[in-house]
Amino acid sequence: MKFIHYLETITGVGIYPLTSLFIFFLFFATVAAWALKADKKYINFMKNMPFPETEKDK
Repeated sequence: MKFIHYLETITGVGIYPLTSLFIFFLFFATVAAWALKADKKYINFMKNMPFPETEKDK
């Protein structure tokens, strides 16, 4: 018996894909809104964080 047959026996299983799509869309929209509203100085600071400027680079 294949896995899909097990899913067909669960009552209300059709709501799970819709719920997961909603959660993904909500997360994506939240991250996109944060990225657009974030302070540009903070974004540049985080972008350069792994490679801080040193006296030699100036």
